[in-house]
Amino acid sequence: MTERARIAIFAKAPLPGYAKTRLAPLLGAEGAAALQAELIERAAATALAARLGPVSLWCAPDRSHPHVARLAAASGLCLFDQQGADLGVRMAAAFAALTPEGPLLLIGTDCPALTPDHLRDCAAALARGDDAVFLAAEDGGYVLVGLKEPRPALFAGIAWGTATVMEETRARLRAAGLAWSEPAVLWDLDEPADYKRYLALADSG
Repeated sequence: MTERARIAIFAKAPLPGYAKTRLAPLLGAEGAAALQAELIERAAATALAARLGPVSLWCAPDRSHPHVARLAAASGLCLFDQQGADLGVRMAAAFAALTPEGPLLLIGTDCPALTPDHLRDCAAALARGDDAVFLAAEDGGYVLVGLKEPRPALFAGIAWGTATVMEETRARLRAAGLAWSEPAVLWDLDEPADYKRYLALADSG
């Protein structure tokens, strides 16, 4: 039996000059924005295919972008604006809003290697008794965090976008006496070399 869990997707709106800016030298600002739109669609399809529970899309700077609105309407996603001054505050707010309804898995849109099976494995880890579950990223961050209840201390004051994010998070988990698991290590699509990897992944189906 598939374990139940809500899934929240954090996404930047596909705006030129705002999304995937590190790929703009390779793709141009418009091309980088188009890639972001593609990645949002892919993340939504992956989350829905896991069939774990309701899927929501949390947008920055807000949910007004027409591509986001069309996707939500077509896929039945709940739309929210991200709230807070930095990523940690915004993530903590999503967990505070949704974990009263049950376990929550939070993902971004930068990990095209994420599959429905990864999501199911993470939901199962929480159901087995872990307080938290993470999918670490090769660059030192993470591409998924799952919790059964809000844990704002895991997100406060983290140097997001650095190679020490997962290391610092593990230290906080240990200090809080929490049980957690890391079922897999995946990769982010951030740099031109990652884009080549993405094209290879797309070619392989």
